Amino acid sequence: MELSAIFSFFSNSGFAFLTWQGAFMIGLGGLIIWVAIAKHAEPLLLIPLGFGMIMANIPPEATGLLNPPTDGQVGGLLWYIKQGMDLGIYPPLVFLGIGALTDFSYLIANPKLIILGAAAQVGIFITFISATTFMGFDLFEAAATAIIGGADGPTSIYIATKFAPQILSVIAVAAYSYISLIPILQPPVSRLLTTKEERKIKMKKLRTVSKKEKVIFPVLTTLIVALFVPQALPLVGMLMLGNLLKESGVTARLAEAASRFISDTVTILLMVSVGASATAEIFLTVDTLKILALGAIAFIIAMSSGIFFAKLMNRFSKEKINPLIGAAGVSAVPDSARVAQTIAQEDDPNNFILMHAMGPNVAGVIGSAVAAGVFINLIA
Repeated sequence: MELSAIFSFFSNSGFAFLTWQGAFMIGLGGLIIWVAIAKHAEPLLLIPLGFGMIMANIPPEATGLLNPPTDGQVGGLLWYIKQGMDLGIYPPLVFLGIGALTDFSYLIANPKLIILGAAAQVGIFITFISATTFMGFDLFEAAATAIIGGADGPTSIYIATKFAPQILSVIAVAAYSYISLIPILQPPVSRLLTTKEERKIKMKKLRTVSKKEKVIFPVLTTLIVALFVPQALPLVGMLMLGNLLKESGVTARLAEAASRFISDTVTILLMVSVGASATAEIFLTVDTLKILALGAIAFIIAMSSGIFFAKLMNRFSKEKINPLIGAAGVSAVPDSARVAQTIAQEDDPNNFILMHAMGPNVAGVIGSAVAAGVFINLIA
């Protein structure tokens, strides 16, 4: 009787359903958490992601966490949490928080720097073509993978949710992994594509931007983007709403709520959802290696495109642009701008380009959202 009870207990436990693939994914989730803590690599994102991966790969047959609701039965916890991601709710809310934290005055003070933010998106479209032509991805998977080049995790997740939910978790892990590697990837690319003389170019101090300009900018940007690329409105609209709350001067409480309480809560839920989508049958495939490779290529091309466009602009402009800020056109705010500053000061400790680099950096946030809207418009 006791043996049968013990056997019955273990037959209904997670051990009875655990496979080596599931154990591997649990280990991978643990590794992601370790890297986030030990290396301080995007811990606010990777820790909930890794933990969600662990929870989802403890055999769901035993836990029921991923079960959808059925007649008379409620669904599993992770199934409900994932609905915010599957329905495309979480990424725009993350953009709301980003907008409430972002200062667009660097871009307003020198609007031509938006070109560098747009130039960095070239990496997205070149990667899209490469993915369909050489890697065997269909249009939907290629678009979802290519967005990694924008260095914008929420946008990558947003597009993957719409186009290729089956590879969503791989894309999210790749996107945030490469964002955390900005300090490693950006310096060699920047040094290779610029001369010492170019890196020593000093840019004049930016003008002071008025409050009126800061208030008009999010409203005007929303109208222009929505009229040209209406599919980008969920992301750009929420980004600009958050920024308007910040710059209006009369909604400080709402700006704080968006940038802290809403953003932090949604980030936890979104990352747990991504982790819960990471199962062995998705990760342990050749396509995972292809996505990781394409993500790296997209990043490198994006940074290179920004540098080349900055050089091109210098041919037609009296006021020279330090090409290093072109690499900051990817939307990893403010990491890529800080890296550009660090590289510039290696050759000239008195060269301060951080504020200038923030211009294309914040423009890249808008650019990646617009690129996502273009894909939705042309493909969906």
